[in-house]
Amino acid sequence: MSTYGVLKAWDEERGFGFIEPAQGGKDVFVRATAFAPGSERPQVKQRVRFKLEIGPEGQAQASQVEPALPAARLSVSRDEAAAHWAMALRYALPAFLGLYLLLALVWEAPSLLAVIYLAASAITLGAHAMDKYASKRGLQRTPESTLHVFALLGGWPGTLLAHHFVGHKSTKTQFRKWFWITVAINVTALVLLCSPLGQPLWR
Repeated sequence: MSTYGVLKAWDEERGFGFIEPAQGGKDVFVRATAFAPGSERPQVKQRVRFKLEIGPEGQAQASQVEPALPAARLSVSRDEAAAHWAMALRYALPAFLGLYLLLALVWEAPSLLAVIYLAASAITLGAHAMDKYASKRGLQRTPESTLHVFALLGGWPGTLLAHHFVGHKSTKTQFRKWFWITVAINVTALVLLCSPLGQPLWR
């Protein structure tokens, strides 16, 4: 999976530099050979797309580096992101709790679902915290697709907590979009499962 960032420093004579990842964390080492042959000379403050790998000495380094399209807005300011996730935490979780209580009263939603949501959220929060730790130290990262699967399976409240308290991937607009898609799918599946249409599956 491609990662985005900004070329923070570049030594033309020695043929290497460092990329500051868009999601934050430790700067990523990059060699001149990581750029495609015939590409333009790397420029400091240039936005790039690259793949993250572990080098021979265990250091995180970039490969398959290429200029990023300037038109796409890949991240937002940290203040904007903090406001977004604070509002989401303030309204989304109480709304979901109210919906679950309503389903329990009207269609007698199984109490086991509450346990599943709590466990999935705890696992998801832990996965985000571990990935944040790995990003700061240049260790192997958890794929974003894995984090989205956790959210889809009921761990999205844990993702909300991770965004708000850990600040993990909180500024990435693409991650935010897919997060809300997983929330919509999960909540829709919950309602269908608790409804008369889905009750034969668990009763």
